[in-house]
Amino acid sequence: MNIETALKEAMNISGAVGAALVDYDSGMSLGSIGGGDWLNLEVAAAGNTEVVRSKQRVIQALKLNDEIEDILITLHRQYHLIRLLKGQRGDSMLFLYLVLDRERANLALARHNLRAIESDLTV
Repeated sequence: MNIETALKEAMNISGAVGAALVDYDSGMSLGSIGGGDWLNLEVAAAGNTEVVRSKQRVIQALKLNDEIEDILITLHRQYHLIRLLKGQRGDSMLFLYLVLDRERANLALARHNLRAIESDLTV
């Protein structure tokens, strides 16, 4: 599936408020959907790029010899889920970013659905 279709699928996840596909090398969003006045997905994409980079540095500093699957940020009213994508050669610099309304979302199901979207996404 292409980026637009993948983002539409992400918005079908129960509780979804906004979604973006982000290049964490540049901090730029390759596509986004949803959000609105109170959720600027471009700003969120750039900010969460720093979260990913920071965690990558910690993993390297600790010599964990492991990879990030996803990062969850819980707020009182929202879940912010960052799913790092695996490239065909393991060199992807992209992540799916999903914002969920905590009252309407099922976190385990959202993670499962993002995994399915990742497996079908072609960039």
